[in-house]
Amino acid sequence: MNPLWRLALRLTRAEPRAFRRGLALSALVLMMGAALLGLSGWFVTAAAAAGVAGIGVGFDFFRPSAGVRFLALGRSAARYGERLLTHDATLRALASLRTALLGGIARLPHEAQARLRGARALNRLTSDVDALDGLMLRLVLPALAALATHLAAFVALWWLVAPGVAGAVLAIYALGGGAVLLVTARVAHAPAEAAETALQTLRAQSLDMLRTRADLTLAGALQAARARTMDQAEADRTSRVTLDRIERAGASASALTTSLAAAAALGLGGQLAAAGTITPAQAAIGFFTALALGETLGLLRRGLGELGRMQAASARVLALADTPAPAAPAAAPLPRPGALLQVTGLRFRRPGAARAVFGPLDLELNPGETVLLSGPSGAGKSTALACIAGLLPPSAGQILLRGQPLTDWPEADLRAALTLVPQRPALIGGTVAQNLALALPEGVALDEAAAWSALRAVDLEPTIRARGGLTMALGEGGSGLSGGQSKRLALARAVLRHPAVLILDEPTEGLDPATAAGTLAGIRAALPDSGLLIVSHRAADLPFAHRHLTLQTET
Repeated sequence: MNPLWRLALRLTRAEPRAFRRGLALSALVLMMGAALLGLSGWFVTAAAAAGVAGIGVGFDFFRPSAGVRFLALGRSAARYGERLLTHDATLRALASLRTALLGGIARLPHEAQARLRGARALNRLTSDVDALDGLMLRLVLPALAALATHLAAFVALWWLVAPGVAGAVLAIYALGGGAVLLVTARVAHAPAEAAETALQTLRAQSLDMLRTRADLTLAGALQAARARTMDQAEADRTSRVTLDRIERAGASASALTTSLAAAAALGLGGQLAAAGTITPAQAAIGFFTALALGETLGLLRRGLGELGRMQAASARVLALADTPAPAAPAAAPLPRPGALLQVTGLRFRRPGAARAVFGPLDLELNPGETVLLSGPSGAGKSTALACIAGLLPPSAGQILLRGQPLTDWPEADLRAALTLVPQRPALIGGTVAQNLALALPEGVALDEAAAWSALRAVDLEPTIRARGGLTMALGEGGSGLSGGQSKRLALARAVLRHPAVLILDEPTEGLDPATAAGTLAGIRAALPDSGLLIVSHRAADLPFAHRHLTLQTET
């Protein structure tokens, strides 16, 4: 099935009742608009004919005028309800889609997730979901409402006017209107994709230029970066001008289709009225109803103009949201006697690479022991830790946690027993307490005493108390703390988990010697029975380790 329609079904299933009601109101708005114009045309024509015939005194002006007022007011009320329901349902459905998207990303391999952390990839994901808000509002619901309205108009014209008029109006809209919409969708597909690509590039380049403007200024490259950004802005403008031109051409073609349908209804109705088969007022119904049905084309035209953008976005979003979950054991394996963590012959080779990133690596880590792993820059230390933490599948070798392979551990139990603090840990915008609470299982409240104990272990308690305590607010990405303070807050979060194995990647980088020594000593004091595996290039960290290993690179 086409990704666009698969996604439409997914969004519909998220809010089925609201979308059904919104669809009913959308169709009601169009039908009431056609009925309003048709009734108005009949009323004016019938009243004029009654006056010409000299029977205007006996003509019933009240019920038709009441019907016109009812349809006018009812259409406005239905339009308000339709907008309220469909927009609310769309926002709720997109919220559930974002949840599914994040869940799918969480199931991706570690390296695939790391690639999505870049500004360009995140910007693309955000834009893709935003692009899909028009799928239901400007494409699916208007298409279904238009189809229902044309069928209802066909039945009404067949009954009130004549079968020939009904068939002519339906045929012209089906053939002419369908051709206009299909051509619009086809012609606008490439410009819509180009406009979206240019917009994403423009956003990414603008953000990069703002973040690095000081460096660019010092290097004398700010003007060149600005010129590249302006080129993308011009490409975006050009694509959107093209789309506007296509939109205007589609509007002209839609107006021509409406005119042809109205002319056919008027011609056929006039012939039948002249022959005495129907009255002139009935002929007016066909003419004005054909005019009113032009609204159905206008609603769809914009959605089809964005079809290229939505198709590409739906394919990318579904590919991530439907990431299959890896098979996982149902329960944690029973521990076996031996080392807490045992790594044997570990290697990692990237697909297509001539040699392994590192290896072979052999190590044992016992309860209460600290092992320091070092190696030259680029030797693969962080990659080795990702393998040991179960984030990357190794190319060769074996990793045992409490005597059992990592693959035998359910994800939740593995993360409770083994915690990795990467070289660049992530913090969230929120309070210190909220950042610390990320370490706890869902539904478990943060204990203040435990939180302060963890902060004390990493020598961060005085700083946090002086700046508002656990309610201290941090900005996006944990801004408000220095780099070293941010790293120590992430270390305190890891201490709160009390893992059996704690893996630290450059935990003292950016810290002065006294703070670094106090942090390592505090972590060991807070976790006396845990095994610590530390990657560090600092000679000052060696005294805290029971054993020191150097990571080998395959030659």
